Amino acid sequence: MRQPRTSPLICVDQLAADVACGTAPILLDIRWKLGEPSGYGHGVYLEGHVPGARYVSLDEDLAEHPDSPVGPRGRHPLPDPGRFAAAMRRAGVRSDLPVVVYDDGDGTQAARAWWLLRHHGHPDVRVLDGGFTAWRAAGHAVEDGEPEAEAAAGDFQPLVPGIFPVLDHDGAAAVAEAGILLDARAGARYRGEVEPIDPAAGHVPGARSAPTTDNLAEDGRFLPGAALADRFEALGIKPGHVEDVAVYCGSGVTATHEILAMAVAGIAPEGVALYEGSWSGWSSDPARPVATE
Repeated sequence: MRQPRTSPLICVDQLAADVACGTAPILLDIRWKLGEPSGYGHGVYLEGHVPGARYVSLDEDLAEHPDSPVGPRGRHPLPDPGRFAAAMRRAGVRSDLPVVVYDDGDGTQAARAWWLLRHHGHPDVRVLDGGFTAWRAAGHAVEDGEPEAEAAAGDFQPLVPGIFPVLDHDGAAAVAEAGILLDARAGARYRGEVEPIDPAAGHVPGARSAPTTDNLAEDGRFLPGAALADRFEALGIKPGHVEDVAVYCGSGVTATHEILAMAVAGIAPEGVALYEGSWSGWSSDPARPVATE
């Protein structure tokens, strides 16, 4: 059954039908993996991708290169709007054509592209539910290598400033104290039991643990909207909320997955802030307090 266009998700069978009948949206492949070399995403794209998809680099196109060592804006700062828009135009993105983004499966990287495009004003962006893993498992066509022709020139121009709220450290601390700040990382990282990459283990004081894995069913697809609505209501958030709400993760990427899940649940993303620096930015400042309980 075709999902309503109000949904930020699209299923693989609907996308396959669109591709088959020549009404395919602009397709962006956002595959990336923490700990892999910078060329990992492009490499797996060349091995196989949804027909017509263009590769977009999370590190190069969806983030600004941070200072070394990582500074206040974290490990994946939001990209300069002009540079982001230029990357989208190179990939063929037009403001009057729908866009579908995908990654390897769980949507954690595709959500970053969804968030950025929506943040900068694109009206019709969806994430492929289950990603390339679900596409391939369903037996749909795959093509490899680079496209023979360059993408048709896009015309995407970003809204500046964007439409979604973005917080710095002090803003995140204020939400943690007076509103609801969600930590989208794994529970063990939130509790400070492990920390594989950032300088300190633990979480922003006052934040609530809300791992992105809890947004997903066992097959890697998103839970139904009603189930997600129940999940976020248990965390204190429901459609039409009046509290200040914000989300963070390790570097500001998987936090957008949490915002996407809220949108599936019927919670307007315009009312949920992204803490840009996230834990990588917070923990880079030794003066910032760290909680483990």
